[in-house]
Amino acid sequence: MNSPVPSSDFNRRDFVKAGSLATMMAALGGIPIQAEDAKTPPAGTLAVPKADPNFKEKPVGPPVKMGLIGLGAQGRDIITQLGRLPNAPLVGICDHYKASIKRAAEAAPAAKIYDDYKALLDDKDVQAVVIATPTHLHKEIALAALAAGKNVYLEAPMAGSIDDARTIAKAAAALPAKQIFQVGHAFRANPQHHHVLKFFRTGACGHTASARAQFNKKQSWRRASPNPEREKALNWRLFRETSLGLAGEIGVHAIDTVSWYLDALPVSITGFGGILQWQDGREVEDTVHAVVEYPGGVRMHYSATLASSFEGEHQIFHGSDAAILIRDNRGWMFKEVDAPLLGWEVYARKDDFLSDSGIALVANATKILAQGKKPAEAASDTDSPLKYALEKFVEHVNEGTKPDCGWKEGFEATVTAVKTNEAISTNGKVTLDKALFTV
Repeated sequence: MNSPVPSSDFNRRDFVKAGSLATMMAALGGIPIQAEDAKTPPAGTLAVPKADPNFKEKPVGPPVKMGLIGLGAQGRDIITQLGRLPNAPLVGICDHYKASIKRAAEAAPAAKIYDDYKALLDDKDVQAVVIATPTHLHKEIALAALAAGKNVYLEAPMAGSIDDARTIAKAAAALPAKQIFQVGHAFRANPQHHHVLKFFRTGACGHTASARAQFNKKQSWRRASPNPEREKALNWRLFRETSLGLAGEIGVHAIDTVSWYLDALPVSITGFGGILQWQDGREVEDTVHAVVEYPGGVRMHYSATLASSFEGEHQIFHGSDAAILIRDNRGWMFKEVDAPLLGWEVYARKDDFLSDSGIALVANATKILAQGKKPAEAASDTDSPLKYALEKFVEHVNEGTKPDCGWKEGFEATVTAVKTNEAISTNGKVTLDKALFTV
């Protein structure tokens, strides 16, 4: 994910590159406001949080020796993010494809190399494993890793079918308390989402009317190889037998976030889509839309396309008093003119664009201020959601604590993803009975 630039660096080139309200708002920056910052300042001044001289970062726990299974693009990103953690040494890497192993070995020279995941799982030196294989291969590897006593971080979605995901969930539910199983819904570990959730859950947006999320990125998803068998394996996302499509492989994160914020599970999904850009023999749609309905009539509209990058990726919650926009690691609240005053927002930094005015919501303000930085200017220094998720995983392993996204949350998100893809592929509506979410 690209981080926004500070407002002082905003220029015509950045404006043209932004291409949307969300991106421009990100470039403008802002001062973080929290409910506890609502103390009335002297007349004519701005309520800027003060650095806490007693602030101390949480001590880093002991090293957790990591293994990684699956060395494709996501696996290589995981290697990069683990390298940024001081207590997550990568001691083993595994893939059956030699070229992938070679690239990964260059990035993780201290790690042992395996071409069979079972051999990695037999390594007593490996305490925890990250599984980053294609979705349809998750079940066998995850079950073996859990049976081997490893702590497991499993990329989302959990599996390519509800039955496979339920099997994994049952195995994870039976684990000893201190054996950790975390599903890779990185938004649930992201401080920005937790920060915004506080505003949402305390009713700052009023009555929730709807939600919207999108993923727009012009790319084919197709990868080339001189070996036909390898090319088919590389392009697993393009075929129904091995892929949950845009909604299941990408949208699963955004849809899960809405379910998390609403604290509810969907009751029905209506979807449609088509292959509108990449006429290359693929089976999975390159442009999709889905309407996900929750109890009480609240609906989320999810859209994604591989034909255009305009407006990128973001999530919006529409409330009767305010809307919240989340993009990358930034968030803004847009209040209605008739919304009641909560006190703190009177002094908040507001970024204007045309007729909209957004209050910047920035997480980790205390930490940023303690480092002697201004939150708006530190926005480009924020970490990726993946790094936060892996960091929390290591913390849970060390402390034996429950992850924000364990087997239950991961399974429910997978059920929703599978059913969303089903609705899209049939251009129809599916109903989700509560029993469907039962393990």
